[in-house]
Amino acid sequence: MLLGVNIDHVATLRQARYALLPDSPNAEPSPLQAALDAQAGGGDSITIHVRADRRHMQDRDAFEIRKACPLPLNLEMGVTAEMTALALELHPEFACLVPETREEVTTEGGLDVAGRLAEVKACVERLQGQGIRVSLFIDPDLHQIEAAAASGAEMIELHTGCFANAAGDDLEKEIARLVAGAKAGHAAGLQVNAGHGINYTNLHRLFVVPHLAELNIGHSIVSRAMRVGFTAAVAEMKGLMAAYPGA
Repeated sequence: MLLGVNIDHVATLRQARYALLPDSPNAEPSPLQAALDAQAGGGDSITIHVRADRRHMQDRDAFEIRKACPLPLNLEMGVTAEMTALALELHPEFACLVPETREEVTTEGGLDVAGRLAEVKACVERLQGQGIRVSLFIDPDLHQIEAAAASGAEMIELHTGCFANAAGDDLEKEIARLVAGAKAGHAAGLQVNAGHGINYTNLHRLFVVPHLAELNIGHSIVSRAMRVGFTAAVAEMKGLMAAYPGA
């Protein structure tokens, strides 16, 4: 199971002070340095989300990371003409199509692929036409998984936010949803990834979910890095993931 390290919130911290001074030599922390530290800690890829409002990652960050960090780059992006154009210029290895609204603090809920199938399919085709592999960030619902397969995307990323926020019987229900979703995605020929709200404490509860190829984890690693450093935080997460039994 691979680890995609999401470094968006490194940029969030920088923007808190330097949003109006993006080119200041004092602007810190550096998303690029975080990407390089993630590589040193054993991260398998770097995930960034360039939002329409540029609240954290900026275009220049994306291109600096693409140029200077050798790890594969996963661009999370809204299904818009602006973001498609950015992806085609940046040419990351992967693009993950996500829902996006200006009101949300962070991505909440999966993309409604079933309700936007024609639009999503057209975006998938444009990205794939330039050799970019596409993932869809969706809730573990069977009708969304069926729509994802119909879109032509190679991968799905199961939204684990409800799992991360649940407890007791609700937690068991969310785990069962993820198990069923992973099985359905795998049966449909899709690579199955997962992400959102996964941390050092709840990670082991996902080990009953089969067919997981990659986890995308950000906030928890960035938070842990404040205590132990970014490289160590990534290495710790990779060490915990090594216990995943696989399919």
